[in-house]
Amino acid sequence: MGLSQALSTAMSGLRATQNSLALVSSNVANAETPGYVKKTVNQVTGSTGDYGSSVLINGVNRQLDQYLQSQVRTEASGAAYASVRANFLSNLQGVYGNPAESGTIEDAFNNFLTALQGLSTSPDSQSARIGAVNAAASLAQELNTTTAGIQNLRANAEAGINEAVITANNALKQIAAINNQIQASGQTDASTAALLDQRDQYIDQLSELVDIRVVTNNLNQVTVFTNSGVQLVGTEAATLTFNPQGTMTPNALYSNDPTKSNVGVLKISFPHGGDYDLVSTNSIRSGKIAAYLELRDNTLVKAQTQIDQFAAAMSSALSDKTTDGVAAPASVLPAAGYDLDLAGLQTGNVIHITYRDNTTNTTHNLSIVRVDDPSVLPLSNSATLDPNDEVLGIDFSGGMASVVSQLNTALASADLQFSNPSGSTLRVLDDGAPNRSDVLAASVTTTIQSLTSGNAELPFFTDNGKAFSGAITANGLQMTGLAGRISVNTALLGDPSRTVVYSTSPLTPAGDSVRANFVLNQLSSGTFRYSPKTGIGTTGTPFTGTLTNFVRQILSQQGEAATAAKQLSDGQDVVLNTLKEKVTSISGVNIDQEMAHLLALQNAYSANARVMSSIKQMYDTLIQAM
Repeated sequence: MGLSQALSTAMSGLRATQNSLALVSSNVANAETPGYVKKTVNQVTGSTGDYGSSVLINGVNRQLDQYLQSQVRTEASGAAYASVRANFLSNLQGVYGNPAESGTIEDAFNNFLTALQGLSTSPDSQSARIGAVNAAASLAQELNTTTAGIQNLRANAEAGINEAVITANNALKQIAAINNQIQASGQTDASTAALLDQRDQYIDQLSELVDIRVVTNNLNQVTVFTNSGVQLVGTEAATLTFNPQGTMTPNALYSNDPTKSNVGVLKISFPHGGDYDLVSTNSIRSGKIAAYLELRDNTLVKAQTQIDQFAAAMSSALSDKTTDGVAAPASVLPAAGYDLDLAGLQTGNVIHITYRDNTTNTTHNLSIVRVDDPSVLPLSNSATLDPNDEVLGIDFSGGMASVVSQLNTALASADLQFSNPSGSTLRVLDDGAPNRSDVLAASVTTTIQSLTSGNAELPFFTDNGKAFSGAITANGLQMTGLAGRISVNTALLGDPSRTVVYSTSPLTPAGDSVRANFVLNQLSSGTFRYSPKTGIGTTGTPFTGTLTNFVRQILSQQGEAATAAKQLSDGQDVVLNTLKEKVTSISGVNIDQEMAHLLALQNAYSANARVMSSIKQMYDTLIQAM
């Protein structure tokens, strides 16, 4: 080996050592910097001639396990999703209150029952009457407050989506910008490695918001997709758009039909045109945004439905009266059937007809629902809570003649005959002599609207001053949001004696307990079906029980959901933190290791310098000899 080759080799050693020293310095300086990945010099052997080899620097290595990094991002999405749900469900439990404490729906309902027991015992007591009305008002207020709390949580979820979209869009822009910078540099030097650290931080930030999949190409650029396959960013970034609606109401619901949706809609707009609804396509399945969407459009909507169903069942239990049909007169023979008085029928009220198809020997339970808005027709069988009935919606806005015509058209195949012999009477008959059908029973359920109708039933609670009848309109179900609008009938507030007096002609006798007993029995012992949309029971077997049973089911379900969400969140945090510790052990800076490496570099630098010094002495000797 010539002296020049030896000198060149020694100089390459010094340059390599200097570069390594620079990275050690960078590692130590950034030991506590979030997202910083430990870096080392990539050294390769280079030829310097026939004898020996020099050392060459071939870029910078980032000490990173990409498989672990991918796992961390997946678990980060899950942990963020679980954390948001746990926080919201904990707050929802706070809205409902703990069962053992006062200020809950159950507590207010129990106080109402206690007041009704006092009224049933002493119906002539003015204080008992006032106490019952006041307890009912407190219960209505508790339902109003609970509704406000649930809708406030939905508004917070909407705001959370908006904030997450802003953060996500910034991350997407930064990832695209860094992708282009890396493409321009074409190599992995120290500055490029620093850019990769920055890009990873933005991807990590994005992974907490959306479930993602990252693909890296041979130029070290990344393309980020959702796990459902929607491309978010490459060298160009897509843009998430969201139109927050601010204040939430129970009627503010998401719909796949843009004309019916009245909450913020989340879309993605692609760089070269076109957009995509991320909600209706279920394109985001984890991360904070998925949790906010589920809470706003599902979990909290179900919670609202639960208290709306309670308010509706309680109102209907006191105001709905079912009257059996009267056998049709003999003059209609050989046909047979019933006459029904529809005088008190309100929109949403139901006519019940049981008939047998003698051809197939099948018994049918028919529920004819009054609607005054034909745009909602036809109704599905889920329009009532009876899993065994067949629902038929009839438009009553055109009068009895129109009603009869609609019924005869709809039920001609069932061999039933309808007519309006007089006034508000609806007559339903079988087919007579052919005997293909038999009408077995008929009744009508109407909503009593007067406090002194002569019936024990009364509109104790109202919906913004109107009786609750279960109306179905183009704007949705009357039940939706009822818990936020329910109040005690203002006529009762003005005259609590109507809790006992149900007739003025003749006047209900003093001390009559008929109405008081009816109200108490309905609310304490009456059993009702509840909508499967509450998450309690199913369409085929809806939950059936007393109002007390239903309230306890609500509180129990919410408590269990909050506990399960907290446990899931804690478990996700453990998994995520364990993975992060593994990543840190590989990618993080260990000061002790860096100091040991520094000593080795110092020795290497000294050795290379000593080689150069010896070569210099050899050159000096050679020159002097010449």
